[in-house]
Amino acid sequence: MNNIKKIQEALKEQDFGAMLVTGTASRLYTAGFASSAGAYLLTAQEAWFFVDARYVEAARKKIKGAEVLLVTKDETFPEKISSLLKEKGIKSVGFEDGVVTYGTYLEWSEKFEADLKPAQKMITDLRAVKSRDDLEGMIKAQRIAEKSFEEILPLINNNITEKELTAELVYRMVKNGADDKAFDPIIVSGTRSSLPHGVPTNEKISNGFLTIDFGARLNGWCSDCTRTLSIGKPDDEMVKIYETVLSAQEAGIKAVKGGIACKDVDTAARKVIEDAGYGEYFGHGFGHCMGLEVHESPRCSQLSEETLPVGAVLTAEPGIYLPERYGVRIEDMLYVTENGSENITKLPKKLTVI
Repeated sequence: MNNIKKIQEALKEQDFGAMLVTGTASRLYTAGFASSAGAYLLTAQEAWFFVDARYVEAARKKIKGAEVLLVTKDETFPEKISSLLKEKGIKSVGFEDGVVTYGTYLEWSEKFEADLKPAQKMITDLRAVKSRDDLEGMIKAQRIAEKSFEEILPLINNNITEKELTAELVYRMVKNGADDKAFDPIIVSGTRSSLPHGVPTNEKISNGFLTIDFGARLNGWCSDCTRTLSIGKPDDEMVKIYETVLSAQEAGIKAVKGGIACKDVDTAARKVIEDAGYGEYFGHGFGHCMGLEVHESPRCSQLSEETLPVGAVLTAEPGIYLPERYGVRIEDMLYVTENGSENITKLPKKLTVI
């Protein structure tokens, strides 16, 4: 991926002369080069990547469209960037206020002879819209995750622990081609399935619901999926709750389209759960956008004031969680189109009983 020109085009509409990109995911988005450190400075016409000796050789081979400049102990990142700002006569710089620490902001304010302008929204809005090539990268990550999930199904029984099952899933995702897991999987069973973000334990899988929330990372792109299984035959209320969550998800998916208010998507799903009498047990939003990070903006919740852009990838993940009893969440990934969405998740959603 290389989005230098997209950022430069966006800069033409801003009231600052350059953009400083420092967030890990945003740096990857800019020119497709992964590193633990570095910074891009872009104007509407030029671009530079500042990096230390660990990455400079690889960066010069990989990065197209930006000059790679070496940072050393004798001229640190702020000093090197400050010198270039002065040389180019740049008087105002946008920065990622969503990722920059206050300490770094103070250091830049002291070093730069240029005004610092909060500009996270510009980068966030650009990253929210995925091209078809971007989407294909996310689909590949999702297919790896799905294959790995199917491979662990035969391993699920009352003699394997939550942590052991987690290790098996992560191992298979990497073995099947992922660079890594996209996030720490959530695998919780029995009464612990009521924890939306529960952490796997050394306890053996319990009867009741088993929630598996997982994703793979490939070439920077993330996937995210949740399936809830029944360990042992479910009772009538378990079936009702599962079917309610599935209906809520379907209602939310039906509401999704480019330009819709994020809150309205959440409301469509939430109404189904509320009408079934479980409204107080759905404590999070319908879903979040994702890409190079698992959680990106915008998000579909009752607190959102944003709209969904065409080209966003949104999770659809309503849930019901009865404290100290059990919980259900079903999650797919949607590619937002002008008139609806494309569901890129292929795993079945009928309740699986083990």
